[in-house]
Amino acid sequence: MKLNLTRPLVVFDLETTGLDIVRDRIFQLSYIKVYPDGKEERENIFVNPGKEIPQEVVELTGTSNADVADKPTFKALAPELAEKFANCDFAGFNSNHFDLPMLAEEFYRAGINYDFSQCRLIDAQTIFHKMERRNLAAAYKFYCGRKMEDDFAPHSADQDTEATYRVLMGELDMYAPGKQEEEERQLENDMDVLAQFSKQNDNVDFAGRVVWKELKDANGQPMLDTDGKPMKQEVFNFGKYKGVPVEEALRRDPGYYNWMLTSDFTSDTKQVLTRIKMRDLRRGQGC
Repeated sequence: MKLNLTRPLVVFDLETTGLDIVRDRIFQLSYIKVYPDGKEERENIFVNPGKEIPQEVVELTGTSNADVADKPTFKALAPELAEKFANCDFAGFNSNHFDLPMLAEEFYRAGINYDFSQCRLIDAQTIFHKMERRNLAAAYKFYCGRKMEDDFAPHSADQDTEATYRVLMGELDMYAPGKQEEEERQLENDMDVLAQFSKQNDNVDFAGRVVWKELKDANGQPMLDTDGKPMKQEVFNFGKYKGVPVEEALRRDPGYYNWMLTSDFTSDTKQVLTRIKMRDLRRGQGC
């Protein structure tokens, strides 16, 4: 199965010091960059996280603090990674929920605003869960016909990346039109289709603090754009302004913006909030 690509696809996986996107850090990043012509580039990078890798994570991954002590920091690697990832789409296993938000946060901390909103984000786990609802090892056995432990070492980013790549190609092969009778079990080999299928929510930011909500007319009917698609606006998904359009809430309570910028929200959430605020200001100035 050859992926039907219109631009490079980065299939990747991370190993991190923990699961807190704000406080934890990446210590291993592995990726396969697949080009539209089928060429593949692989890289497995160890990173000095700038903090201790907990013992339970060392035991799980087999990577010790000594292993990464002399490795470059993510900040040092970020400019080159951003250049390599430019104009790419991204795929992973559980990547839309964890790996991408973590990667985005590391880029923000390094002073690089990598705009993932312009990328198609394909999550092989979401495809798998919607179709079969199991984990990576079960997905590998189901789609590749082999036990994952026979082919790969557990809990290693480069090994999981290879397995994820094979699972994604296996999914596309199994659910190719013509191989499944039910239309809902068919998937086109198309990155737009896969990215849309991988979505599980209408989050504007990765953390889901701001979400998209359909605009309704006076009769409660969805308002449509010129292409006949529902029009949406950003609304807060937490706190005292939950359900309120972000622009409206920030106009009503300007201090709320400053509070969020100085509070323990992810950099991605703060960037999204700033984009919305600046857009509203430009509209007010007639720009």
